Amino acid sequence: MITTGVSTDLYAEVSQFYARQMQALDNCDFQAYADSFTDDGEFTHSPGLPPARTRAGIAAELTEFHGRRFSGTPVQRRHWFNHTVLDHRLDGGIDSTSYALVLTVHPGVKQPEIGPSCVVRDVLVRVDGDLRLASRRVDHDQDR
Repeated sequence: MITTGVSTDLYAEVSQFYARQMQALDNCDFQAYADSFTDDGEFTHSPGLPPARTRAGIAAELTEFHGRRFSGTPVQRRHWFNHTVLDHRLDGGIDSTSYALVLTVHPGVKQPEIGPSCVVRDVLVRVDGDLRLASRRVDHDQDR
């Protein structure tokens, strides 16, 4: 068994951070999602798209992406994170690697659309005692 010396308190805190962050994203509260990043945070979420940078840039990118992808189509998306591994960084931050699966539910359709399946690589840091994302890179499994 591999251990990294990450406390159960830290693991629970990161899990709670992700739960709040994903609920903001799934509720299309893109500003709240963006606010979970550092001021100069970087978010790479889709193959072929450049990273969004800064909180304002991340919120704008998500608003545009969601509007383009689901224009006129009401959907409910659910982002599921699991199998999260945390490792301390030498600079005091935390490397986090998680599996993610996105479900998209269309009104009146019982079976959700499943996908993409991804690996999410984050760098978490503390800002005034709170966790924030310095960066997030989402690698889609179908692109491997």
